[in-house]
Amino acid sequence: MVSYGPEQRVHVPELRAAWREQTFLHWAYAPERVQRLLPDGLVVDTYEGSAWVSLTPFVMAGVRPPAFPAALPDFAETNLRTYVRGPDGRDGLWFLSIEVACPVMLAARAIGLPYHLGHLALSRRGGLQAYTGTRRGGGARYRVAVRPGEPVRPTHRDVWLTSRWRCYSLRLAMLWETPVEHEPWPLCEARLDGLEETLTRAAGLPAPGAEPLLHFSEGVRRVRFGLSRPVRTGRADGAS
Repeated sequence: MVSYGPEQRVHVPELRAAWREQTFLHWAYAPERVQRLLPDGLVVDTYEGSAWVSLTPFVMAGVRPPAFPAALPDFAETNLRTYVRGPDGRDGLWFLSIEVACPVMLAARAIGLPYHLGHLALSRRGGLQAYTGTRRGGGARYRVAVRPGEPVRPTHRDVWLTSRWRCYSLRLAMLWETPVEHEPWPLCEARLDGLEETLTRAAGLPAPGAEPLLHFSEGVRRVRFGLSRPVRTGRADGAS
């Protein structure tokens, strides 16, 4: 079962931050389409027989890396992610790509996280949230516009799609695990007002064939990332 609240405490965080104004766009895919993009040691997680891929644009705020005396200025980030089970069966995230406007975050490539520097922006007008991004050097890009609605009481599917407490990455032929702790997501309805994206195709997936399922959240304020560590219960020798 996926947990609504954090599954572990991060007592000594490697990074502190807040995630603000986050939109979630979720698409169902055939599990075999997603599994072929995962390294050995990870198995695609499914909900009612489907794998899911989510595009999540948001604002990173109050980011405090180790040894930085003050927080970084706020910046935009956008993840393309899917849902997996690790070698021990625990649920987590696998990032297909991470677009970011802050060069400092490229340091996370050291543990295999797929950061790409780009030009990202968020604008707000008349209740409309518009996110745009273009990967540096051209290529992958997106434009997402949504209208947030009323708060919702999360269903089991809502929790499954939004509440994950670790991510996996691949570095030096090994799986790494990074724990995260924050308060549960306060979710709202959202209506799609415009969507163009090539991130899914750049990641090796077919373009989505249906409208996404949407969530919006004003965000979570106390995000604590733990120390990344190799996963000792399995080995990854490359993409399957």
